[in-house]
Amino acid sequence: LDGLDIAFDAAEAHGILCGALCVRKAYDVQAWIADLAEDAGAATPDGAPPEALLAAHEETLDALRSPDFEFAPVLPDDESLLSDRVAALGAWCDGFLYGIGSGASGADVMKEGDIGEFLSDLTDIARAELEPGRSHDEGEGDYTELVEFVRAGTQLTWDELAEARANAAG
Repeated sequence: LDGLDIAFDAAEAHGILCGALCVRKAYDVQAWIADLAEDAGAATPDGAPPEALLAAHEETLDALRSPDFEFAPVLPDDESLLSDRVAALGAWCDGFLYGIGSGASGADVMKEGDIGEFLSDLTDIARAELEPGRSHDEGEGDYTELVEFVRAGTQLTWDELAEARANAAG
């Protein structure tokens, strides 16, 4: 992303990709890069997309399609500071919400039931901060639970929107 002058971090860019993939019938790597560039105020790059972004797109789509529940959001590893991981999770959630909103043609689908509840929860998670005074272990446990919730909710959203996505225009 830096090489393309796109000022998104990996977590938020991945969130945008995941949200858009959940609601758009055809969302290829070129469309993802164009969306990222436009939102970052950069020019859409010419030429072939970087291999890393091609691989990220393909791996994400494969994981969402997998019956083995392989999906995981792109977040910093466990060696990173917990505060950085919490911030990245918030950015991922913001990106997911943006991706869903930018491609949703049937907004009613997202306002009801489990998907609407999940999206509402993501709004709260996007604002999450470390609670002062909590122990490191408690914070780690809370973070792990939130990541698992996001992972499962994203897979649920993908699965629940399959019919809407199939009927969506382009």
